[in-house]
Amino acid sequence: MAYRNVIVFIAMAVLFFLLLTGCYPKRVGPAGPDGKALTWSEMTIVQRQAHMQQEVLPRAAAIFRSWRPNRYAEVDCKLCHGQGVEIWNFSMPTAHLPRLSGDVLLGSEFEKHPETTRLKLNRLVPEMSDALGLKSFSIVTRRGFGCYSCHLGPKGAMFGN
Repeated sequence: MAYRNVIVFIAMAVLFFLLLTGCYPKRVGPAGPDGKALTWSEMTIVQRQAHMQQEVLPRAAAIFRSWRPNRYAEVDCKLCHGQGVEIWNFSMPTAHLPRLSGDVLLGSEFEKHPETTRLKLNRLVPEMSDALGLKSFSIVTRRGFGCYSCHLGPKGAMFGN
């Protein structure tokens, strides 16, 4: 009986680990040499640019347009990447976007800009992490794609970004 309990415990631990880590990164890009779709990190710069134009930008634009259609009638790479686009600097996070407070739970952001913060947390971050094939940020592990993947904190990049 004890042997069976050990086996069940190990199986549950493995299952829990798989659920916690998931199958990331997802293969969201074009086919690679082996015929399988590439992950974001496996794509070349040219493939990433095409993926951004075909997948990421349209999804982000749709979210912003549904929120403020007049302000975001025209959306391009500068929305997120700013003037870096002109010199082919697409690095993220970027100083182009407003710096965040550094609060893990974004208390200051919710206080100052509740509607914007909710929109980004509930719609933009999940949609962008899906488009990039990356796991969404976890408050427990402090890893994954989240607000600080695009925005800098008070002293610079945070949470491994």
